[in-house]
Amino acid sequence: MATEGGGKEMNEIKTQFTTREGLYKLLPHSEYSRPNRVPFNSQGSNPVRVSFVNLNDQSGNGDRLCFNVGRELYFYIYKGVRKAADLSKPIDKRIYKGTQPTCHDFNHLTATAESVSLLVGFSAGQVQLIDPIKKETSKLFNEEGSLSAPSQATPPGGTAV
Repeated sequence: MATEGGGKEMNEIKTQFTTREGLYKLLPHSEYSRPNRVPFNSQGSNPVRVSFVNLNDQSGNGDRLCFNVGRELYFYIYKGVRKAADLSKPIDKRIYKGTQPTCHDFNHLTATAESVSLLVGFSAGQVQLIDPIKKETSKLFNEEGSLSAPSQATPPGGTAV
């Protein structure tokens, strides 16, 4: 064990230290293995949304997690807060080029272990219905972006507000 000048023992384990090359830090697994890092934006950060669904899977791993980071949308098996998800192996990953996801949610009523419906809303007004398990089902609504803001929508019965 190392001792300092006064004979005091040093049992402290360092979690960070600085060298000429830079700062070294001990990172938690979730921070170290997270998906592609989004570049820093001083204007404000991109919104991140998280959605959960339980598929009533027989194996006990029925929870699924969906989140977006910038223009990327990820779908993972969720194992709870005590066990980190393997972020290098998503069930489904989608990268959007012209627009970015702003909201998403699962249809909890129709979710099964073989199929789950996920509705994704985008910054340009489009809405996409996808199945991240089957990966073959995909429908795009409002492709023209004609309904882009709630204030432009016409209420049932007539005039726009």
